[in-house]
Amino acid sequence: MMKNLIIILFVGLISIGAYAQEKVAKIEFKTDVIDYGTVEKGANGVRTFEFTNTGNAPLIISSVKSTCGCTVPKKPKGPIMPGETGTIEVKYDTNRVNPIRKTITVISNADTPTVALKIKGLVIDPNKTSVLEKKEKSMIEQ
Repeated sequence: MMKNLIIILFVGLISIGAYAQEKVAKIEFKTDVIDYGTVEKGANGVRTFEFTNTGNAPLIISSVKSTCGCTVPKKPKGPIMPGETGTIEVKYDTNRVNPIRKTITVISNADTPTVALKIKGLVIDPNKTSVLEKKEKSMIEQ
């Protein structure tokens, strides 16, 4: 009877130990913010977030969403194996002359299932001079 109890406890401990070493994917981004800086209207709006799966299980990105339609993110198609790197491409519509402040939400099977990435910057129209510059020009011309 005692022998059986010891075997059951031993098997139980082994299965707990195996469970504790469960394989898990980990997503580590090189940076979670991309600064476009000041870009001209119509400039290339594509930027790339690089990441590495630092875990010991395949990383599967199930969804990549943006806060608005002006930012289109693209997720990797297949799983990213342990130690491999991947990219999430973000395309911002630079025909919108505005400051850029957008968040991209990445959802995956990693130990941190939701990661927020940010893009920032400013899109300017070089063909439209500011009101201040126009005022100065008209004063000089008089």
